[in-house]
Amino acid sequence: MKVFISGNIAPVGLKELEENNISITQWKENRQITPEELIEACQGQDGLISVGPNKIDAPFLKACSHLKVVALHSVGYDNVDVAAAKALNIPIGNTPGVLSAATADTAFLLMLAVSRKAFYAHQKIIKGEWKNYEPTPELGIEIQGKTLGIFGMGKIGLEMAKKCIGAYQMQVIYHNRSRNEAAEKEIGAKYVSFEELLALSDVLSVHTALTPDTKNKFTLDVFKQMKRNSIFINTARGGIHNEKDLIAALEEKLIWGAGLDVTNPEPMDKDNPLLMMENVAILPHIGSATEETRIAMAQIIVKNILAGLQGEKLPYEV
Repeated sequence: MKVFISGNIAPVGLKELEENNISITQWKENRQITPEELIEACQGQDGLISVGPNKIDAPFLKACSHLKVVALHSVGYDNVDVAAAKALNIPIGNTPGVLSAATADTAFLLMLAVSRKAFYAHQKIIKGEWKNYEPTPELGIEIQGKTLGIFGMGKIGLEMAKKCIGAYQMQVIYHNRSRNEAAEKEIGAKYVSFEELLALSDVLSVHTALTPDTKNKFTLDVFKQMKRNSIFINTARGGIHNEKDLIAALEEKLIWGAGLDVTNPEPMDKDNPLLMMENVAILPHIGSATEETRIAMAQIIVKNILAGLQGEKLPYEV
C-alpha cells in the first residue's frame, strides 16, 4: 500500500508505517503544498496523511476518489467536506483528545502573557528601551479570583478551566450549544447564555470548532458587549474572530487585551498592527506543538491509516 504525507510528522509514525510495509511519499518542500499539487501527488496512492490546512473539499475528493482513507494531522476538520467524503465512501480520521492539555497550556500561557504585557516588554529589551526602573508605565492586571469564560466547553476548554481554577481560583462560566453537565459536576462550571458570557467574563477563552455557526462569531458588536478590562483568547481557529474588528476593539479600548495562537489569515502578515500593541500576545499556531503530543498524534494517525487501508472502521473517525 502507498501513502502520501503532505508534511512532517513525528518520526515514530514514519517508522511504524514502514514496519507495516507501507510505501511512503512525503512532501519535503519548505512551503504549503498547493491544491493542484496535492491532487497530483495523491494519484497512485492508497491513503493520504494531510498535514497543514489542506482543503479536503469536493473537488479534491472527486479527483482522488480512489483513496481508501484520509488521516488528518489535527483534531479540527473544518477544512474537510465531510458529506462529500461520505458520499464517496472515503473515511476521514482525526486526532482527538491527545492535544487537549498542550493546547490548554498555550491558552493559559497567552492569558498570562497578555495580562502582564510580556511580549511587549520583551520587545522593549530587544529594542534597547530598558533604561531604568519606572514603577508605573505599562502596568499589567492580575488574574487571581477573576471570572473565566469558556466558549466551547469541550476537552480543551475543560483543561483550560482546571488550570485557571488550580492556579488562580478563577470562577468558571461557559457557553455551549448544549450544557456540559460533566464539567459542571467536576469543576463547578456554570452554564450561561452567550450574552451573559460576554458581559461577565474577565477572560474569555475560545475553544470551539469552526462551524457555520461560529465562523466570524466575534465581531465588533460582540466585543462591545465585553468588559472593558477583559482579555480575549483564541487558540481554536482564526476564522472564529473577525481580525479587523478585533484590532478596532483594542484600539478603541473596548477590551483590555488579546492573546491569539490562531489568526485570520494564517500566516499573519509581519506588519499586522496587532503585533505592535502592548496588550496583545501572538503565537504562530503552536497550540499542540510539544514532542509528547506530536508523538501521540502520529500514533493515532498510523492507527487510522492502517485501519482504512485494510477496509476497517477507523478508530478515530470524523
